[in-house]
Amino acid sequence: MKRHLLSALTLALLAGVTHAADTNAAKGGAAKPMAKAAAAAAVSGVDVQYIESSVRAQDDFFTHLNGKWLKETEIPADKASWGSFVMLYEDTQPKLKDIIESSAKATSKAAGSDAQKIGDYYAAFMDEKKADELGLTPLNGELAQIAALKSHADLPAYFAHASVRGIGVPFDFGIHQDNKDSTKYVADISQGGLGLPDRDYYLKADDAKLAGFKAKYLEHVEKMLALAGDKTAAADAKAIVDFETQLAQIQWTRVENRDPIKTYNKVDIAKMGELAPGFDWNAYLSTVGIAPKASYVIVSQPTYLKAFAELAGKVPMETWKAYLQWHAISSYSNFLSKPFVDQQFAFYGTTLSGVTEQRPRWKRAVSATEGALGEMLGKLYVEKYFPPEYKARMEALVKNLLAAYKTSIDKLDWMSPATKKEAQAKLAKFTPKIGYPNKWKDYSKLTVKADDLVGNIMRSREVEQNRELNKLGRPIDRDEWGMTPQTINAYYNPELNEIVFPAAILQKPFFDPKADDAVNYGAIGAVIGHEISHGFDDQGAQYDGNGNLRDWWTAADHKNFEAKTSMLVKQYDSYSPIPGYNVNGKLTLGENIADNSGLAIAYKAYHISLKGKKAPVIDGLTGDQRFYAGFGQVWRMKMREQAQIQQVKTDPHSPGMFRANGTVKNQPGFYEAFDVKPGDKMYLAPKDRVIIW
Repeated sequence: MKRHLLSALTLALLAGVTHAADTNAAKGGAAKPMAKAAAAAAVSGVDVQYIESSVRAQDDFFTHLNGKWLKETEIPADKASWGSFVMLYEDTQPKLKDIIESSAKATSKAAGSDAQKIGDYYAAFMDEKKADELGLTPLNGELAQIAALKSHADLPAYFAHASVRGIGVPFDFGIHQDNKDSTKYVADISQGGLGLPDRDYYLKADDAKLAGFKAKYLEHVEKMLALAGDKTAAADAKAIVDFETQLAQIQWTRVENRDPIKTYNKVDIAKMGELAPGFDWNAYLSTVGIAPKASYVIVSQPTYLKAFAELAGKVPMETWKAYLQWHAISSYSNFLSKPFVDQQFAFYGTTLSGVTEQRPRWKRAVSATEGALGEMLGKLYVEKYFPPEYKARMEALVKNLLAAYKTSIDKLDWMSPATKKEAQAKLAKFTPKIGYPNKWKDYSKLTVKADDLVGNIMRSREVEQNRELNKLGRPIDRDEWGMTPQTINAYYNPELNEIVFPAAILQKPFFDPKADDAVNYGAIGAVIGHEISHGFDDQGAQYDGNGNLRDWWTAADHKNFEAKTSMLVKQYDSYSPIPGYNVNGKLTLGENIADNSGLAIAYKAYHISLKGKKAPVIDGLTGDQRFYAGFGQVWRMKMREQAQIQQVKTDPHSPGMFRANGTVKNQPGFYEAFDVKPGDKMYLAPKDRVIIW
């Protein structure tokens, strides 16, 4: 259960010296006057050119800081959103393209070498003419295998095959550290199998927008099946969507799935048939390779699996075949001929996310190559774009953040001495990982061919799935990374009690090596603090320093913590990025805790770094003002309505504007820095502020 700065969904949706600003514009009208700019030509790191003077920082900090950018910026036609993360992602793509094309042009491309694999994987994707000539042919074998299924008894073995090929079936498996035995890997079985982003898209008939998405999905499935030559596409599409609606009805909500205790259900493989009778679990688990390597699995949603097993035998085989063929086509559609690519984009890109233009093929080729050979590319990326001094400066920042947490724990007024002792023990066991892994993944088992795009995708998925399955029965690999160095993100993994910061996020606006420390502590410092705090949020706090689910809190501490977090839930429930769609305070609780706690600790760490000295005034901004501006500009973002709805429904992170405004409203230092007073729209009475750290 990794806790990311941004979710995979948001990442998918996102796919110098600043100019001086007028002092009144920077301070926001009646705010505390900002000191005059220092004589030294220092770099603030704040994009003061985007400050909107007509909006006071005390009324809407996000818009005050980013208003001109929000007014002047249009979301590119091939993007669902635009902002700091996706802009940095876009800046990284040409760098990766250069690395890939250099590999393709390498004079020494021995079979099986890194250069051969990188170059040929990319070349296969870029050969659009061949993809158009082949049409659906690369999937003929897969579709024939589905068509040959004779009875329900054949389903478990095919599900196992589909899981390895990356084809959606009604449940998924993943290999990770056992949450109650941190010395072992375990397989986790969880719900899946939907073509829409969330169960609400199927079940909320009273929501016109969601109901409209479901109707459009039905049309999309029919069109894709027709492209594949299905003579009864309309009837099959209806049967598929009706079946997925049945799956949605028995699935757990995203809020329910946040509970690591409720989703930890240890079941002996021999007893899976007792838990969910009606499906041959032994056949599935042995065919996929979980048994006999493991004697038990973790079932995330037992009631779902039981209901699915009861349903599976009642679904006609013709519906099963149509469903499985649809998911096979959907899973590989982006690698087929143009009609399949265009139709898949029309629904998932335009209808669901509001994107009107497909990304250029070279960018999609980079993404595919990166998806298959991520660390192979990452090694080359680090060599070229991540100098040692960046890592050294980050290590210093992390050290200061951890020191601030250590001091803060001892001063908490809501945590008992016994729990503080446990918290300090956990903090002492945190493992920071910065930039890139100590050892790189081995891709020697992957065969790449320059003329076999779909084959490359299939083999890549199989190699990665087998890599995961081979962990069973082996010692925990504590050097492994869950992200590539070129990823614009960060994460905390409670099972390994580690905080991980890939090289690519260590760029502006998160980390500016030329800027004064204030903006860096507000930006990357808050990111570091965010990830550390996941170890102590409502989910992470249920794990100890060794990564085991264990209650190390006193009952009174639980009560005090829940009182604070319930206030945070109420705060964020009130935020609405689109009329009729409010943030789900319970779904986003962990990330909101992390945003608020991370910024609070980064503020303390920044002041530790000053060593009693007064920060300089740069660009008319005091040190504390630059600190909060550094945080606020990180969340600069615009999102299309369809994508925003998808985020609110599915993402454990709040929208960017509320990650900025919702967080600083709870920070005492923000009130001091900008002289926020009663009557200001950003003002919360002290009793209503949620201060955890």
